[in-house]
Amino acid sequence: MAKAEEKVSFFQRLKQIGMVFKFTAKQDKWFTPLVAAAILLPLALTVVAVLLGWGWIWIPLGILTALLAVLIVLNLRSNTAMMNMMEGQPGAAGQLVEQMRGDWRVKQAVSATTQFDVVHLVIGKPGVILLAEGNPARLKPLLGEQKRRLSKVIGDAPLYDYIIGTEEGQLSIRKLRMTLMRLPRNLSGKEVNALDRALTALNARPQMPRGQLPKEFRPPRMPRGGGRQR
Repeated sequence: MAKAEEKVSFFQRLKQIGMVFKFTAKQDKWFTPLVAAAILLPLALTVVAVLLGWGWIWIPLGILTALLAVLIVLNLRSNTAMMNMMEGQPGAAGQLVEQMRGDWRVKQAVSATTQFDVVHLVIGKPGVILLAEGNPARLKPLLGEQKRRLSKVIGDAPLYDYIIGTEEGQLSIRKLRMTLMRLPRNLSGKEVNALDRALTALNARPQMPRGQLPKEFRPPRMPRGGGRQR
């Protein structure tokens, strides 16, 4: 089942906005100048309107316009800064979908290799979605294996798969959110719940990563003749 959204108080919301503001200012060198312009331009127009005798009503209107402009700049630039930070990071696609609004059930790394190539499973009203991150040559066998496993369970539910990346034929993480939101809503809430239960049971037994284990993960060799009792 999808988690119920927790209510956020006014002060908690302000704290969140402050954290986003600080993060964006650190990541984006154009953010602070744009915020300054968003504040100064409406206030300058407000001063001009008052001096021309258009009435004091322009003062609160100018302040509200400046606040709205700052929020618009914050929303646009924070999304850009977030995408810049997440691009190329392992697991970023699964984390991004988990933060999306709506009923999206994300099962992180249902299949993986020792080289950190991963396939995430997403269940939503469009159907079943596989998101693959890593080396395309190693991901294709993982995707094929997952499709065969899922076909035994999902029935007629649509199945989509994407390799996340910037090369031709891949889906950029910047376009991931919009791509998923534009998919047709093929399933009802009850069908999503039924699929979630079935796929949770299917993935209950963890799979071993594919590929040769790195040296630090290999078990030590037992010495010959060790452990013999005289």
